[in-house]
Amino acid sequence: MWPLDMKISHNYEYRIKYSETDMMGFVHHSNYARLYENARWELMRKLGIPYSEIEKQGIFMPVVSIESKFIKPLFYDDEIVINTKITKLPTIKVEFEYNILSKSGNLLNSATVVCAFIDSKTQKVMRAPSFFINRLNAE
Repeated sequence: MWPLDMKISHNYEYRIKYSETDMMGFVHHSNYARLYENARWELMRKLGIPYSEIEKQGIFMPVVSIESKFIKPLFYDDEIVINTKITKLPTIKVEFEYNILSKSGNLLNSATVVCAFIDSKTQKVMRAPSFFINRLNAE
């Protein structure tokens, strides 16, 4: 079990593209899920368990919930940092926490995304695989 203060964290830098904005000039809300996904897989890559390796082990990690709080809008060409954390030891699901920050450090968005572990052959929920837990515990 992890100590309460232990967190696995990664900062992903990104520049907003014009195609991600809507008629009002804001980043459209549907694009936030894509930003979270990019940041999530960069965290996993940093941990040494890229999603391609997870799939090779016969595991899928579908998103089962997203909760997002829009604090300030994002605009075309904004440079942002997406801080992604895993703060709880995974069981049958893993919870990712996000803070999207401006380059100057202002909080623009916060979110939680929960992914389940699914056996790709049976399509049934499974416990977090040992290689995944071992890698997290090594951090």
